[in-house]
Amino acid sequence: MPDGYNYPADIQRDEDGRHVVAFPDFGWGATDGATKEEALAEARDLLRELIATTIREGGDLPEPSPIGEERPMVVPPVQIALKAALYDAWRHAGISRRQFARDLDVAESEVRRMLNPDHATKAATIDRALRRLGKRLSVTVSEAA
Repeated sequence: MPDGYNYPADIQRDEDGRHVVAFPDFGWGATDGATKEEALAEARDLLRELIATTIREGGDLPEPSPIGEERPMVVPPVQIALKAALYDAWRHAGISRRQFARDLDVAESEVRRMLNPDHATKAATIDRALRRLGKRLSVTVSEAA
C-alpha cells in the first residue's frame, strides 16, 4: 500500500511542440499543454482521473516510482488522495463493505459513498474510517514548485 499518492510524470515534446505528460506508473492516459506549466496543471486532472478509474474498477493503485529532476512530481487533488488512502486501506484489510459498515456503525450505503471517488466525503469521516482500519491520516505541507 503506498504511503502517498503523488506520482512522477514523464514529459515529452510532440511533433507540434506541445508538452505531453503521462504517468508511467499507471501505464495509460496522457494529457498535454502548450507550455510545461500548462501541461503539468492538466496532469493534475489526469492523475485524479487515473486514481478514480482504478478505484471504480477495483484495481490496485500502483506504488509511486521515484521522482527525479527529469520526472516532476504531480500532486493529486486532496479529496482524491483521501479517497485513495481509504480505498487502499480497506482493500488491504481484506474485509467486505458490509463488515466495514458494521465496524464503523454506519449503513453499507455510507461505506459505498465513502469508497466512491466521485462522491464528496468529509475529511473527518475519512480520518475516522482510516483509524478504524488501523491507519493514521497525516498532512504534509511543502513549498510550491
